[in-house]
Amino acid sequence: MTIYETMDERFAPCRNGDRSLETLYQGSRWAEGPIYVPAGRYLIWSDIPNDRLLRWDETTGQVGVFREPAGYVNGNTLDFQGRLVSCEQGNRRVTRTELAGSITVIADRYDGKRFNSPNDCAVKSDGSIWFSDPVYGIQSDYEGHRGESEIGERNVYRVDPDGSVRVAASDFTNPNGLVFTPDESQLYVSDSGANHIRVFDLADDGRVISDRIFAAPSAGNFDNIRLDDDGRLWAAAMGDGVHCYHPDGTLLGKVTVPEVVANISFGGPKRNRMFIAASGSLYSVLMSITGAPLAVDSR
Repeated sequence: MTIYETMDERFAPCRNGDRSLETLYQGSRWAEGPIYVPAGRYLIWSDIPNDRLLRWDETTGQVGVFREPAGYVNGNTLDFQGRLVSCEQGNRRVTRTELAGSITVIADRYDGKRFNSPNDCAVKSDGSIWFSDPVYGIQSDYEGHRGESEIGERNVYRVDPDGSVRVAASDFTNPNGLVFTPDESQLYVSDSGANHIRVFDLADDGRVISDRIFAAPSAGNFDNIRLDDDGRLWAAAMGDGVHCYHPDGTLLGKVTVPEVVANISFGGPKRNRMFIAASGSLYSVLMSITGAPLAVDSR
């Protein structure tokens, strides 16, 4: 039984990989934030309610605890030095794990006020770190600590290498996943609260020139997003698997998953393995397409 559902024949190049999902782990309470670390051939992901980061070793298949407690980490990425950048919902901050293991706070406030609960992050070639800041981590004690929004807004922020923080994009209900196109001329942001994906056209210095709604789900609810090498956008659509969109916004097809899909990421030595964090499980599928490089893969 195939895991692919086709809506448009342009999906054909995407469905020539594995015909079924591989289960790598079961036992998370709510899994998110997978990120593959090429230098070590392992994957880190978040088990948010259990307040821990887990680590899956590609060479042995073994799973262990990477960090506990972890500040109720949600999204993770890597910077150009291969260091882990994490959105800590519980501590309301974005941090970097140095190669020796210490933790550096990248940002925890804007205009003197604490963030809501940083959710997902991306690194730009100029060294800036962009992240979304919805309210999911302060709504209850399940994925963070119940609290009030000090800022009163739910934005996407940019932290420059000098540590200055500014609003990069606004007017969201609850911004979630975000990803740059490889040439950094555009930024895609999923708004889980509004249940659509927006695409922002960027100037060379990162200023937003214009934006528009790129796609709304046929079912489910968008969480994080990733791009492949051919410009297709892949979206974790919660209860409806993983959606694949052509750059023109057409829904091409889906990867069906038996659990609620929160986050996805490409990895493996060839970046052609999709890792899927879904409910309590971590799945993967070796694909016939290749994920677009993250910062650490670009140098």
